[in-house]
Amino acid sequence: MNSELQTQSCQFERILLVIFLFTLPLLNPWVRGDGVGYYAYARAPLIEHNLDFTHDYQAANDSFREGRLDENGQPKAEFRTRTGHLDNHFTVGPAMLWSPFLLVAHGGVLFARALGSKIPADGFSAPYRYAMALGTGLYGFLALLLSFRLARKYVGPMWSFVATIAIWWASSLPVYMYFNPSWSHAHSAFMVALFLWYWDATREHRGLAQWLLLGAIAGLMLDVYYANLMVVSVLAVEAVRQYVHILRSGHASSPSFLELLTRHLLFGFVVIVVMIPTFVSRWIVYGRPFETGYVSIRDFLWHSPVFLCVLFSSNHGLLSWTPLLGLAILGLLFFTFRMPTVGIPFFTAMVAFYLFIAFYPDWAGISSYGNRFFVSLTPLFILGLAYLLERVTAQFSQLRVALGLSSAVLACFVLWNLGLIYQWGTHLIPARGAISFRQASYNQFCVVPGELASHLRSYFFRRSDLMRQIEQRDREQLKESAQP
Repeated sequence: MNSELQTQSCQFERILLVIFLFTLPLLNPWVRGDGVGYYAYARAPLIEHNLDFTHDYQAANDSFREGRLDENGQPKAEFRTRTGHLDNHFTVGPAMLWSPFLLVAHGGVLFARALGSKIPADGFSAPYRYAMALGTGLYGFLALLLSFRLARKYVGPMWSFVATIAIWWASSLPVYMYFNPSWSHAHSAFMVALFLWYWDATREHRGLAQWLLLGAIAGLMLDVYYANLMVVSVLAVEAVRQYVHILRSGHASSPSFLELLTRHLLFGFVVIVVMIPTFVSRWIVYGRPFETGYVSIRDFLWHSPVFLCVLFSSNHGLLSWTPLLGLAILGLLFFTFRMPTVGIPFFTAMVAFYLFIAFYPDWAGISSYGNRFFVSLTPLFILGLAYLLERVTAQFSQLRVALGLSSAVLACFVLWNLGLIYQWGTHLIPARGAISFRQASYNQFCVVPGELASHLRSYFFRRSDLMRQIEQRDREQLKESAQP
């Protein structure tokens, strides 16, 4: 990259940082739903020095507690595992990534209490929740920054920047970066972005130390989200090409077959070592290191995969809820044809991830904005959209016209997505199950504009009251859906 492009890239990175800093007030420091399980793996060891999640159950949001606690406020027996621990199938990776922030918060709370403060040092008070939310927001931003850097290696800095902004605000990422920060998806986007960026950066010349570091990144990526195993398929594609080349060459090459095999085995060993926290937590909670607590792989939809529903269903379909991602996928396909050496591994990872979700029984994500699982693939969406924008706008004779038209089109996707996020967050549309896009469209133009300003004021200045209202509405919708 020449100096002019490098300067331009640095300017865009600074703009991304400024935007992130201005959006920090959007961070919502609450622990809710799946986030109760993720956060419990951070709070319980830090505060209680064990994996007893009783207090996490008891302090959870109403809709989480109601089905899990008895009339005395104690966890029901059916939620106990064979080891006597409370069921918590959520991954430990987010807790590992939160730990630096929570340790600082805990130290600050203890210091304040030594000076006479009454702030509870229980892991539930505001300093801990704000530290958690800040950590999630930062990891979400780093996912975007690394995705921008990956894209700009193959696409001009300007279109990489435009694509980063568009995917940032026209995908499911904002919900899990800001509104539900106790969930794992922003962390997953960060780890996948780090893995793909480092894999690509070391692709041509990867020494032993780099293989070990790549293994550590991959291990933590799997600690955060098991489905990210599909992303490791970039290495499988790379390995097949390398082994075929070695076998066909018929003469000594660098690396040799044995050297390459050794590096792959060391990579796998490091992955296993870094995943020890996952194995230990499963052993303690479930009695077996490889028991995930999720749906057994035997019960996947092997005979009835939902290939089209994952993409187009009104029940959190990827493209029906976040349509800009369709253009991003198309762009990644074009990129694959143009640059197959790196494009084929990337596209393979996306297809493998898609197939995994299509066979997964809870493919719709239950309570989900869009198909939240695909937030992990944020870096591939940014690369694909950036490449598509560059190719399409190259047909224009004037850059200013191309930028103006593309920005106008992308702004429509962003506004639609933000309006739909508002509807989902305030339960104008159901948080679970299929929605009516006819009703959602009506709301976008006739309801959201009138309500948005007052709810934004509440979000910034009376957030606790607003969250209680949202929680109450969620409980009402759960009861309505349970009625015959």
